[in-house]
Amino acid sequence: MKSCPGIVAIALLAGFVLTSSAHAHDFWIQPQAYWSQANASIPITLQVGHGAERQRSQIRSGRIARVVAFAPDGAARDMHADLHLRGASDDGHLHVETSGTYVVVLETDNRGRSALPAQRFNKYAQEEGLTPALDYRQRMGKMATDAAESYRRVTKAIVQVGTAATQSGSHITSPLGLPLEIVPERNPYAASGSDLPVRVYFEGQPLAGALVKLTRLEHDELPVEERRTDSSGRARFSLTRNGNWLLNVVWTEPVTAPSEVDFDTIFSSLTFGFP
Repeated sequence: MKSCPGIVAIALLAGFVLTSSAHAHDFWIQPQAYWSQANASIPITLQVGHGAERQRSQIRSGRIARVVAFAPDGAARDMHADLHLRGASDDGHLHVETSGTYVVVLETDNRGRSALPAQRFNKYAQEEGLTPALDYRQRMGKMATDAAESYRRVTKAIVQVGTAATQSGSHITSPLGLPLEIVPERNPYAASGSDLPVRVYFEGQPLAGALVKLTRLEHDELPVEERRTDSSGRARFSLTRNGNWLLNVVWTEPVTAPSEVDFDTIFSSLTFGFP
């Protein structure tokens, strides 16, 4: 985030955050390790931003609408009691008991606010593939108008406990009820194959034309791959079976009713890693 500190301070007082790019909005769950042994308590942090701007998220607990851990058998456990945001070294713990693949899901409310001058908003919309925003602004003759958005953040982390996975449970390869969701079509920890097919869902339906980015978190200044979802919401990525990885996508809809914002935006991510 490269905004002038003075401008940011004024914007915060007004209830908005000025950002130079949506890249700083990328938000994810970072376990201390994506692979673990059974009967462990894994520290997690909530991360935001990339490169030199990456930091622990300062989100308030009251904005976290949902945080759930799905066990290997698909059973869901509420994790609100396991969070202690902005702790000295972590933001909470994931408790794992049995071997298998776990999925942690976190969803915020949509009370986030961002405002950008017209040219910066247009650039952000182009960089993030927000065709609904660009199409609406062109159609309404607003390309030279400043824009504000409300936003929420949703994220999933896949954690492997014990030996490598051989099968994909439905909690891994099916939507888990997030408003915008990246769903791998196979377990990334399965031994076979170096490519990862994913499908993006928006409000429960496959989303075509969304820009999905793959970033290696050890070198997270820029994505290593970008793909547009096809007509069935699918994209495919190549990855090596080492390091930690982030997939992210952004989508928005115009707000046509009277409002302080012009668009309602969702930032969604999926993380996983290899030992």
